[in-house]
Amino acid sequence: MNSKQIKYLFKLYLNAFFSKCLYVLYVKNNPVIIKDIEYNLEHRKIKKKNGLFKNFSHLMIHYPEFVFVFFKRINKNGGFFYWFYNNQTFCCKIFSSTTIAGGIVCYHPFASVINAKEIGENFVFRNSITIGNKNNDNSQIPTIGNNVEIGANAVIIGRITIGDNVIIGAGAIVTKNIPSNSIAYGNPLIIKDRINV
Repeated sequence: MNSKQIKYLFKLYLNAFFSKCLYVLYVKNNPVIIKDIEYNLEHRKIKKKNGLFKNFSHLMIHYPEFVFVFFKRINKNGGFFYWFYNNQTFCCKIFSSTTIAGGIVCYHPFASVINAKEIGENFVFRNSITIGNKNNDNSQIPTIGNNVEIGANAVIIGRITIGDNVIIGAGAIVTKNIPSNSIAYGNPLIIKDRINV
């Protein structure tokens, strides 16, 4: 066995121990984090393993984006692990005032800012998105429904509502309400009914 293989095995054992401690302390009785685990497995098309701990451990070892979300969940106002992991990896800011229901999935959340009043279940986003206020007024922030997916480089600002089951395309500029069951894309924004697309 060479030194690279030994380091990899050490990393696996360390992660397994660390994951078990985190699981016992924060996961097994937390329905929001359990929903995050389940939706990540479903959305990423990862074959489920027997037992919640094995699935949690798999995500912690192989998906740094999941680790980022997990540390944000357990450290509502930041905390050391969130700060360290975020600053070393993603530079993504989720405001502590933003309430996000279970089922968050992010793909490479680099250079993203999320400042919303509320975000529903099964929220999926990609890199370089901005969700925030208008005119530097924190009362002017969006509310986002359930089952919303946001593409890379999208901008969503102002006191607007994004309905349920909405897809926002990459690069979209959203400054007005989007009804449920819609697809929104482009600049200027085009909104279409998902059934007719």
